[in-house]
Amino acid sequence: MKRMFMFVLVIIMVASLALTGCSTKAPEVSTEGEEEPLKIAVLLNGNLGDKSFFDSANEGAKEIQSKFGAITKVIEMGPDQMKWEPTLADVSEEDWDIIISGTWQMQEYLEKIAPEYPEKKYILFDAAVDYSSGNFGNIYSINYKQNEGSFLAGALAAKITTSDMELANPEKMIGFVGGMDIPVINDFLVGYIQGAQYVDPEIKIAISYIGDFFDSAKGKEMALAQYNQKVDLVFPVASQAGLGALDAAKSEKKYAIGVDSDQAMIFKGSDNEKAELILSSVLKRVDQSLVRAIELEIEGKLPWGTAEALGLNEESIGLAKNEYYDKNIPQELRDLVEEISAKIISGEIKVDTAIGMDTNKLDEIRNSVKP
Repeated sequence: MKRMFMFVLVIIMVASLALTGCSTKAPEVSTEGEEEPLKIAVLLNGNLGDKSFFDSANEGAKEIQSKFGAITKVIEMGPDQMKWEPTLADVSEEDWDIIISGTWQMQEYLEKIAPEYPEKKYILFDAAVDYSSGNFGNIYSINYKQNEGSFLAGALAAKITTSDMELANPEKMIGFVGGMDIPVINDFLVGYIQGAQYVDPEIKIAISYIGDFFDSAKGKEMALAQYNQKVDLVFPVASQAGLGALDAAKSEKKYAIGVDSDQAMIFKGSDNEKAELILSSVLKRVDQSLVRAIELEIEGKLPWGTAEALGLNEESIGLAKNEYYDKNIPQELRDLVEEISAKIISGEIKVDTAIGMDTNKLDEIRNSVKP
């Protein structure tokens, strides 16, 4: 009996040790097929808070992170141009798969640095590198057909200034305040003029340039000067400097059209009086164009080494249609905007562009609407 008891005890102990061994063994985890998340840096040659261009890029970075699980970092380089090139070089040394930057001011720096890091990929938005001047197979450039959105804004503005709306101007004058006298800003202007003339060939347009994209005080001063010229609507295309023009619209209780982001909705809640006066905004969907680029990259379809121009058809350009638009713009004007938009997309309306335009031709267009 004692011998049998000892035998059973040994069996129990062995079984217990076996079970203990099983409980401490780490489970095997298969990592086969798993991919590392994309690491993406977004360099802004300015600061967030412009309620326009850079904020739109930041929103794109957020959506890329949310939609694709990417690791993103937005780096504000500020307005000091001396910092832009070294920052781009430093970030290129770091562990990023894709480096995104924008505006024509970054083109030269990117053309210099990107070839030094052929294993990196770069996206340039709102500008394009000169692919004929070097080996830029690791750069994808995004241009925008801002002239298409501005055509809609010009048509809307011309209709408003000749309608029976409360702030309408019997002298039929509208305004444009640009950041700088450069091709991309003049592309907005050319579309704006053409759209306004499509509605009213006799329309007059006051045109001013601030000289940079940061001086909001000067932007306000120039917009006020235009309102004093009997202009009742101003279209500022000047990033942060353009916020001053929106301040001028509020102080004069005159209309404005925003740019890049839906600026009326941005001010809703914090400054309702200003939001009410922003009839619409020409949307330059930097955010969606960046999301589109990363989605194509994940699918293996992004055309590296080339530039693409995105417009109304790609939904990268548009006109903001929000509660203020619905409230302030009569239905017949909204219908007209939709009709014109469809004609641009179909090619029935050909919108001129300032990109590559001869200076004499540009001056001719500007002079045709001079008050």
